Amino acid sequence: MIRTVASQAYSDQKPGTSGLRKKVTVFQQPNYAENFVQSVFDVIDGKDGATLVIGGDGRFLNREVIQKAIRIAAANGFGRVVVGRGGLLSTPAASNMIRIRGALGGLVLSASHNPGGPTEDFGIKYNIANGGPAPEPVTEALYQRTRTIDRWLTVDADDVDLDTLGEVTVGEMTVEVVDPVADYAALMERLFDFDAIRAAGLTMAFDAMSAVTGPYATEILERRLGFAPGTVRNGEPLEDFGGHHPDPNLVHARALYETMMAADAPDFGAASDGDGDRNLIIGRARFVTPSDSLAMLAANAHLAPGYKAGLKGIARSMPTSAAADRVAETLGVPIFETPTGWKFFGNLLDAGMATICGEESAGTGSDHVREKDGLWAVLLWLNILAVRGESVDAIARDHWATYGRNYYARHDYEGVDSARADALMTELRGSLAGLPGRTVAGLRIATADDFAYNDPTDGSVSRNQGVRILFDGGSRVVFRLSGTGTSGATLRVYLERYEPAGGDLDQETGVMLADIVAAADEIAGITRHTGRSEPDVIT
Repeated sequence: MIRTVASQAYSDQKPGTSGLRKKVTVFQQPNYAENFVQSVFDVIDGKDGATLVIGGDGRFLNREVIQKAIRIAAANGFGRVVVGRGGLLSTPAASNMIRIRGALGGLVLSASHNPGGPTEDFGIKYNIANGGPAPEPVTEALYQRTRTIDRWLTVDADDVDLDTLGEVTVGEMTVEVVDPVADYAALMERLFDFDAIRAAGLTMAFDAMSAVTGPYATEILERRLGFAPGTVRNGEPLEDFGGHHPDPNLVHARALYETMMAADAPDFGAASDGDGDRNLIIGRARFVTPSDSLAMLAANAHLAPGYKAGLKGIARSMPTSAAADRVAETLGVPIFETPTGWKFFGNLLDAGMATICGEESAGTGSDHVREKDGLWAVLLWLNILAVRGESVDAIARDHWATYGRNYYARHDYEGVDSARADALMTELRGSLAGLPGRTVAGLRIATADDFAYNDPTDGSVSRNQGVRILFDGGSRVVFRLSGTGTSGATLRVYLERYEPAGGDLDQETGVMLADIVAAADEIAGITRHTGRSEPDVIT
């Protein structure tokens, strides 16, 4: 029997680039999660008898919200819910599941790379039938519905045993608990040459960061590819990620970095984040930036069976370095520069205009799903290493000798007072017209703009996506506020210096970016506005 529960709207349920993210204590407010899930169902059509995928990264509150979502889905007319065992589905695996099951969409419960635990972060986002994040018209309609919702629907039913594979009935709806890894692992075997990887005799270290990728990496790397037991570190998903921050960068994956810089380092090191969509790539004594990784994967993708026919195009987010642009030019394929947010890549992938996409924030993926995919990037790297028979360092050096090198870093100023952050961006935008032609910290500004994107697939325009300052010679700085945090504002400053082939290609990144760092502070008044003399995180 369907039951209607009276509720009151919350004013703070506007989804960001990756859904709604708040502190756990916010989601624990009466009707908070229920309102949001019901609002999703209120604004989408085609629910009657449809399939819905539900899964998350295993963080605190994951199981509880899944049980609520199952009952709400039953009350709203869905015919089947497919949920990962233990409530687990990595974000790319959820995308794949939506696609192979012909689902109407899916609820992905995650706050990605943000911390987990009773006082930390939680998130929900809705993915559409193509497996990708809901586009802006859907998220805007969702937000408007959250502002007026006054009830949610449910059925009276016992909790589903999420740890036992099989089917049960909730109301008139079937709930199917599935192995979260099997279908995804089968897809990876079709894309990559597992025989070649096994035969290469490579050694590696993979840090799953006590997050969702652990079961996937253990099955694929240790069981199917034959890497030694223990190759996967921190492989058990924990509700609080072991008290650590599951962000695969050089701060939070420091132990892996130190392993790879040691004299007895394995051939290859990698990590993934909370929900499995980001990656960190490190060779023996060679860290590869996400921007460089995108370019190097694109240049070598043809070595893997799934991409032997070549690429249709390459797409990168605007803050990502231009390293991939030079690969696209050489390959004779288009390059697309999009706003941050995987949904923009989804349009290009659906239209068959791009094959590989990537973001500087450690997200890379392809047309196999409609999300970024951390383990996919790791496996493509392994395939390339196996076929080329060279080290990560040798491949990187060869790439830079061919295309030049984009020295690159991102400086994050976290938890900045929102009013101060907004004032910085407002003042910066107001100064754009007067910047071209000026010399700052020894660098001449060629152009300056507030990035706007014209989507070639549907004609939509996305404005105010970040301020770009381009210097003579291909170097630049980009400023934008992030939408992935849960409190305050994160100011992200992206710094890039291009050094052409034949130039100084093996220098320390910090040395090569020093003048651009100085220029960024002078142009935007970072210290003056934020009171910070240095960033919280350098990636």
